[in-house]
Amino acid sequence: MTGKCASFLACLLLAVLLPATSAPAVAPDEQLADAALEVRAREIGQQLRCVVCQNQSIDDSNAPLAHDLRQLVRERLTAGDTDAQAIDFIVARYGNFVLLKPPMQGNTILLWFGPAVILVLAGLGLGRYLKRQAAFQRLQTSTPLTRDEQERLEVLLNQRGSP
Repeated sequence: MTGKCASFLACLLLAVLLPATSAPAVAPDEQLADAALEVRAREIGQQLRCVVCQNQSIDDSNAPLAHDLRQLVRERLTAGDTDAQAIDFIVARYGNFVLLKPPMQGNTILLWFGPAVILVLAGLGLGRYLKRQAAFQRLQTSTPLTRDEQERLEVLLNQRGSP
């Protein structure tokens, strides 16, 4: 086993064995004094995407925008909004993309089916490439023409070339 291969396998093993932990990024000074409201804010925070990180909830992100969104959610809850009203308020400002699970609508169809379409297109491209490579290999390994075939080919080519 080469050194590069061993290093790669060691890194792969570490990545699989070490659990991915994501500690909430909610700072103690952000937390609400009312424990029930804080629980609701955390549940909402797990449903909203950090538009900077795009793959984390606002509760898990340390981005300044995620901090602002957490504060906004807490302000809405403190003002008496329901969970749905607080989420709707954020969606009205940032669009459905801010939801980690956006609804299936005309404007979010790309979010739902875009990765599958890209995967299918990549598979078709790979299949076409492999088919061409196989045909090229067959051409490279074909048997040479016999003397009779070569003479016949020359006759045909000469007949075609003459007026």
